[in-house]
Amino acid sequence: MKRIVALAATTCALGLLTTACGGSGSSSSAAPSGATASDLHLPDLHGQHLEVAAVWTGPEQKNFMKVIQRFDQLTGAKTDFVPTGDNVSTFLGTKIQGGGAPDVAFLPQPGVLAQFAKSGWLKPAEAAVEKQLKSNYSTGWQNLGAYQGKQYGVYFKAADKSTVWYNTKAFSNAGISSPPTTWPEFLKDAQTLSDSGTPPVSVGGADGWTLTDWFENIYLSQAGPAKYDQLTKHQIKWTDPSVGKALTTLGQLFGKPALLAGGTRGAVATEFPASVDQTFADPAKAAMVYEGDFVATNITSDTKAKIGTDAKVFPFPKADGGQAPMVVGGDVAVALKSSKGAQALLTYLASTDAARTEVKQGGFISPNKSLDLSAYPDATEQSLAKSLTAAGDNFRFDMSDQAPAAFGGTKGQGEWKDLQDFLANPSDVAGAQSKLETDAAAAFANAG
Repeated sequence: MKRIVALAATTCALGLLTTACGGSGSSSSAAPSGATASDLHLPDLHGQHLEVAAVWTGPEQKNFMKVIQRFDQLTGAKTDFVPTGDNVSTFLGTKIQGGGAPDVAFLPQPGVLAQFAKSGWLKPAEAAVEKQLKSNYSTGWQNLGAYQGKQYGVYFKAADKSTVWYNTKAFSNAGISSPPTTWPEFLKDAQTLSDSGTPPVSVGGADGWTLTDWFENIYLSQAGPAKYDQLTKHQIKWTDPSVGKALTTLGQLFGKPALLAGGTRGAVATEFPASVDQTFADPAKAAMVYEGDFVATNITSDTKAKIGTDAKVFPFPKADGGQAPMVVGGDVAVALKSSKGAQALLTYLASTDAARTEVKQGGFISPNKSLDLSAYPDATEQSLAKSLTAAGDNFRFDMSDQAPAAFGGTKGQGEWKDLQDFLANPSDVAGAQSKLETDAAAAFANAG
């Protein structure tokens, strides 16, 4: 799941920022280690039971539980994690309408935040939450958690989704000394890898969201931010020539089965975790896999490859002389109940202590600008975090995640399904555009 930012990669150094934030409250826990009493005030929640819901499973869920345990330690609360499954909006909508909403939920699409806010299902962030946000987040990240000027959410997790991960041994065996920086170079290296006997690209096409990310990176680099914004809001149609051009470019890869691990059939059938695993298996079944910085979690937990030696990363290649895109996804925490515990958890999630607790587990990038880069466990993640936070407000969010969920965020329908069909038959660009426009028009009309 995603949320995305697009911009030219930056190499500006990240200045270390001090944290100066805190909510009010007459009864508060001890300040977290490494923070002063003025940094963070949390209420005493002994005897209170909270639920927090999110899509995460496996290593992501396990790592987040460390944050929950830390929150419980600081407040005395007992917090349970509730997995939502892939269809987050459906799961939560059913819970809310049935009177069983969790206290806090993570929404992987800003389009869902807008829909929930319109429905009156979200509780506005209180002063303590906003104080943490103003100290620790750029204006852009704050605004992404707001709707019609009212703050609802905390972007706890971000993901640089313009990263291509590669097997260094496969590159070396093929005689490739440095990774590509442009789309033509990417295709050339892919052919070189194929000729050397290693399938070049592993595509997790069974999970349609990965395909939206492929498209968005190419579209942003090729069409530019103005067109990107227009398509995001459906101010231009998916039948626009710029969309056809991006799909044609993507088809230069998808239309050559020899460049895909398992061929076309394999790409359509491979789920995201398996797309990572087969790239860093021994022997490798692919040389490269495209997806966000969270790929590091899968590499670390599911393979024997070592990040920085066996597994390295390069920026998504720029297309047609455009800028190299940076697409960043994220998950926003929102309160679904009017409770002291829900607001306290949002306050904590906006703090540097929560970010530090999570990032040290690895495979996680925080948009919290006050977090010292030394909190990240390795040079690769420090570099990714530096690019994200140094970007400030110069970003575009993931296009599909800003669309109504029926188009941009639901398994088996809308953009996910349409791009899966395109992966299976990349020669039919016009047909793919027609399907995308029909589904987008219906979803935007129904969303009002």
